[in-house]
Amino acid sequence: MSLSPVLALHRLTKVYPGLTANDQVDLSVLPGEIHAVLGENGAGKSTLMKMVYGVVQPSSGDITWKGRRVRIASPMEARRLGIGMVFQHFSLFESLTVAENTQLFLNDGRSLNEIHQSLTELSANYGIDVNPGRHVHDLSVGERQRVEILRCLLQTPKLLILDEPTSVLTPQEVDRLFTMLRRLSAEGCAILYISHKLQEIRSLCHRATVLQQGRVTGRCDPSQETESSLAEMMIGKANAMAIVTRQARESAPADSVPRSTPSQGDGLVVRNLSTESSDPYGVSLRDISFQVRPGEILGLAGVSGNGQRELVRALSGELRLPLTMASAIQIQGQPAGQWPVSRRRRAGLCVIPEDRLGTGAVPDFSLEENALLTGLYTQPFVSRFGLLCYSEVQDFAQRIISRFRVKCQSTQSPARSLSGGNLQKFIVGREVLQQPCVLVCAQPTWGVDVGAAAELRQALKNLRDSGCAILLISEDIDEIFGLADQVVVAFEGRLSSPQPIEQTSTTNLGLLMAGIWQSDRQAGPLQASGSDLLEDRQMQGPVT
Repeated sequence: MSLSPVLALHRLTKVYPGLTANDQVDLSVLPGEIHAVLGENGAGKSTLMKMVYGVVQPSSGDITWKGRRVRIASPMEARRLGIGMVFQHFSLFESLTVAENTQLFLNDGRSLNEIHQSLTELSANYGIDVNPGRHVHDLSVGERQRVEILRCLLQTPKLLILDEPTSVLTPQEVDRLFTMLRRLSAEGCAILYISHKLQEIRSLCHRATVLQQGRVTGRCDPSQETESSLAEMMIGKANAMAIVTRQARESAPADSVPRSTPSQGDGLVVRNLSTESSDPYGVSLRDISFQVRPGEILGLAGVSGNGQRELVRALSGELRLPLTMASAIQIQGQPAGQWPVSRRRRAGLCVIPEDRLGTGAVPDFSLEENALLTGLYTQPFVSRFGLLCYSEVQDFAQRIISRFRVKCQSTQSPARSLSGGNLQKFIVGREVLQQPCVLVCAQPTWGVDVGAAAELRQALKNLRDSGCAILLISEDIDEIFGLADQVVVAFEGRLSSPQPIEQTSTTNLGLLMAGIWQSDRQAGPLQASGSDLLEDRQMQGPVT
């Protein structure tokens, strides 16, 4: 006997002024099914999920829940029905603890102690490390993702919606998440899964619905498709072929792909940088030392929450260092540890932070205003009379939009109106087009589709080849291998010794991420054998 859908959408449509986000979408999800929703940035995936979760109301069409037509007026109503959602952009109060955020979210009468205990048990059960007593403002993006997932699971949902759940998780965490999702599926929970990582879709999902410009353009069994065919369904044949060609070039043996030779200049130098965290749950940096030369990309890998966020804050100037650390950071050969943000930017430093809505952009500001925020120090925005040349600001914002194909209504669109991937493209483009001498970028392709990720990675390569020194902080191991010339690993506020990327492997990096190198500081990081390197290279596949 065939199962009846737990959720069915019929001709669901959402129209905004000047934009049709979803156009007569039909979709059904069976109990226990993991159903992928595919599409490039701006295709309407997140808007569709928000209608199911009651965040926005449809302009027309029907939602049927367990055979009954329903109007889901709010997220509270969705949760009452048994629908849970983990958003791509987190909805957490930064001044509250993890347990306090969860108590507000559930609003079911459970005490704070009960919430704390439930989170601890669920965390241990699913292997998702979260401290319920820690304040959200001290959590990295990856740690916040874990909080969103756990507090959603406390509802015991009948339908779980996941919007880019693995974007900021390590490979080990992804494996644990997939184990958890398969277990939920076996228990009868339906799952709607949004991801741009096509290998995940193929290995995890039972069915897929493809959206283009808000309309359903295809349905398939992902396990019967290739990554190329899925990409073609999402973004068209011509774009997919270009990506496949680029992937083949990137995955070729290292000795067959010419790389630029780093110069012997200064770029970014960090020597014996140490900071003390004022937060008892934070991470103190201990004797951090590395160098990124002009024309080089240094990859920094590691499990989220091992000091990456604190390092970016120290490098950007957001975290002011004591006078004794004035020479711990050098930009272009000059001691910059005591410099404010403005002086560092004028010296040629640009930063792509991991938190795009909050640190990377002001949600209520227009794209023009967000371009002004960092471009003020490098672009001709101010006349010799001290007046703001707004036409220059508008032109800069338009160049970002055109060069990186950001989908928006105009340069005056507020940042919050963009999809997550399009906002990420705008922020990366804003920093890249300033032609920095030094670029610090954290999670540069988080939440962008396969085509946009390839374009952003190519932009970073082009910037490197022009002589920029780039520190790439990423939890995507494939991204590290596809872009970096050398790699270091963060663990508990320390860094491993740098290794040439062609002399390491995912096995080696996994050991370093677990802190194995800490057991013998003098011996340095472990080295992989030749067979390990060959096996890992075969398993990694191309970078997308």
